Amino acid sequence: MNAHTGSVIPRASGHFYDGRWHASASGRSFAVVNPATQALLGTVSNASAEDVHAAVESARKAFPSWRRLPIFERAALLRKAAAALREHDRELALLDALNCGNPVSEMVHDVHAAAAMLEYFAGLIPEIKGDTIPMNNGSFNFTVREPLGVVARIYPSNHPLLFAGSRIAAPLAAGNTVVVKPPEQAPLSSIRMMELFADIFPAGVLNCVNGDRDAGAALVSHPLVAKVALTGGEQAGKAVLHAAADQIKPTLLELGGKNALVVYPDADMEAAVSGAVRGMNFLWAGQSCGSTSRVYVHESIHDAFLERFVAGISAAHRPGLPEDPATTMGCLGHKNAFDKTMYYIETALAEGARLVLGGKRPDDPRLANGWFVEPTVFADVRSDMRVAQEEIFGPVVVVIKWSDEDKLIEEVNALNYGLTCSIWTRDLDTAIAAAHRVEAGYVWINGSSSHAIGAPFGGYKRSGLGREECLEELFEFTQVKNINIARRP
Repeated sequence: MNAHTGSVIPRASGHFYDGRWHASASGRSFAVVNPATQALLGTVSNASAEDVHAAVESARKAFPSWRRLPIFERAALLRKAAAALREHDRELALLDALNCGNPVSEMVHDVHAAAAMLEYFAGLIPEIKGDTIPMNNGSFNFTVREPLGVVARIYPSNHPLLFAGSRIAAPLAAGNTVVVKPPEQAPLSSIRMMELFADIFPAGVLNCVNGDRDAGAALVSHPLVAKVALTGGEQAGKAVLHAAADQIKPTLLELGGKNALVVYPDADMEAAVSGAVRGMNFLWAGQSCGSTSRVYVHESIHDAFLERFVAGISAAHRPGLPEDPATTMGCLGHKNAFDKTMYYIETALAEGARLVLGGKRPDDPRLANGWFVEPTVFADVRSDMRVAQEEIFGPVVVVIKWSDEDKLIEEVNALNYGLTCSIWTRDLDTAIAAAHRVEAGYVWINGSSSHAIGAPFGGYKRSGLGREECLEELFEFTQVKNINIARRP
């Protein structure tokens, strides 16, 4: 570890609950490495069921006083947490770059996005209110929204600090206490965030357990956890649902996607190409559930679009060391992600797809030890190929030619995923009609990739349950109570 790296590594390496740091009861730990170099960044405690229970108990004890805290005091603490993130933005961004492999310049935006979400939900707290309901018998009937209790938040390694900061906002704002479990591959920014928040929130309100899948399973199945919210892949979502089913425990799931970007023949070519490059999220090596990894282009403009698309990717994204401010594409977060990506590249070639760009490790010797894959584009792809049907979560995009709109929509909707879709056309009627026909929870028209705070984000079908980044997310962490006051005769 060099001095530059060591300066941002958090001092703590254990679990945070009861307002203090704790080592694992079992003494177990795991190594945390830089995916770009394989350099050791440190070791972190691996939680057992005993550690998880202690953290959940801490949250349960803190819940009554936190829910009773006056709402504007609660909001002030969320804003104070947001300010702490902004104050340490460069440090947190560098820590994420070193630990998850994304470019440091982009990770700064992640920090500010997390802070903005904390501020957004702080402002929404007064909206946690009920209704009055007319009664024929003359009684006074009304509803109130109340917090659930202890909420578990589990998130992946592609945007660790963004998820750590933004996904605690709604449950805390609603008056719940929270236990987070950071990704095993990239826990360091979450640990540092807990260090920064230690003196902001009362003991037990926000807790953190680090660990592997067993730790996550213990958290999901704990009887005192009132709700589980997961950002992750389809298999992780299924595991959470199975574990939650035994206790009839509600869940909020943002899962995977194999998202389509559709280019109509009248689209602004330059804008559509730029949108397709941006929509694939090569900045993060394609590691985004919202990446538009299926690009459907009308046959009349297919060849011209493909040529410009490849040129646009090549000009904008070249893998580099994540801590370099000039880097515009990082590496995959761990070996399993690299192996999976290379497997799908080999499978696409075996199925007859034509490799147009990338498909291998970069030639740069500085990147030889990392999990780097060049931006990869396949053409001559059929919709029934595995590379066009299964989520890769890597920098691989397929370009598919279409001619018949009805068949196009059928192919777009054929998958079990339905998270995002991007539609490019100058014709508003065409755009609106297509947006209504595609089975996706978040649709861009002549745009891609960006999220807007307040706009519900979530998927259809196996892409998830519930909506986030909006008022609905706040309500996800409340339950409605009806109160009826009878009038004296």
